[in-house]
Amino acid sequence: MKRLVILAVLAAGCAPLAMPDAPEGAVLYAENCAMCHGVSGRGNGELARGMHPAPSDLTRLSRGGVFPVSAVLSQIDGYTRMDARPEMPEFGVLLRGDTVPVTLEDGSQSPVARPLAALMTYLESIQR
Repeated sequence: MKRLVILAVLAAGCAPLAMPDAPEGAVLYAENCAMCHGVSGRGNGELARGMHPAPSDLTRLSRGGVFPVSAVLSQIDGYTRMDARPEMPEFGVLLRGDTVPVTLEDGSQSPVARPLAALMTYLESIQR
């Protein structure tokens, strides 16, 4: 009996975390992104006035109905800092935590910090 209890505890501790949902990411978006990208994600935040180039419209990231998971994760985290938008702050340090498996465009999975995955999930939910 004691062995079964130990195995159950170990199994529960090893269970993969579920992908976060859009509302979890919406909270992070409001705290970190809305000031530039706007409440609706269209690049019209309070701090966007006078920015050149203007912040991206985050509701139009999908291309041909495909959400660019890798590119979005890289931009938010700061991996692509040498790209065309160096004014975008790096949020990688702020978005640490337990990891969840995120499915990339090629069908493979990558461990991603849960807060970063939550923000990505929210952004995918606001595509138009």
